[in-house]
Amino acid sequence: MVRRAVGGTGVQGARRPELRLPVLERWEGGGLEPDGDYDGLEFREADFAGQDGGGARFMDCALTGCALDEARLSRARVLDSVLAGVRGVGTDLAEATLRDVELTDARLGGTRLHGAVLERVLVRGGKIDFLNLRSARLKDVVFEGCVLVEPDFGGARLERVEFVDCALKDADFSGATLKDVDLRGAVPLGIARGVDRLSGAVIGAGQLLDLAPVLAGELGIRVEG
Repeated sequence: MVRRAVGGTGVQGARRPELRLPVLERWEGGGLEPDGDYDGLEFREADFAGQDGGGARFMDCALTGCALDEARLSRARVLDSVLAGVRGVGTDLAEATLRDVELTDARLGGTRLHGAVLERVLVRGGKIDFLNLRSARLKDVVFEGCVLVEPDFGGARLERVEFVDCALKDADFSGATLKDVDLRGAVPLGIARGVDRLSGAVIGAGQLLDLAPVLAGELGIRVEG
């Protein structure tokens, strides 16, 4: 597959998920199960707060309006699925795999995705506070029209990641590795730590001016007058 360059910059654009869900069966179960296998199901307005679905597999599923407060989904696999309007605080998705996933209009806080693998994922709309992506691997991921408050990309690897018409506030890129990352659509672009790790990213001229104080601090430059 020939990938497009973003805006003629030579930065390779992200490949977005192409989902074609089959006719789904309405889920009528009582709760999630560790290592459960969920295929072709629609979860609508389900309350998964505090439940343990660690290691579960979701294939060709739709989760709409579900509550995920403190849900334990570590090492889960979410494949070819849509998550729409999900909400929750403290959702544990550590070391999970998300592949060909659309996450739309989410309201999440303190979501733990450290060590996770995200491939062909679209995050559109909504607001996510304190997203933990430390040591995660992101490839072909798009953040579009969303608000990310203090996301933590520390030690993560980002390849072909785009930020489109979204707000990025006080992000941490400490120890991260970036390749073909397009930050030009992040307004505002706020980086609290790790500005020295932006090699492999593209930003706009105006964003460079906004980042000047942080860059000066990283380089030990004192600005007076």
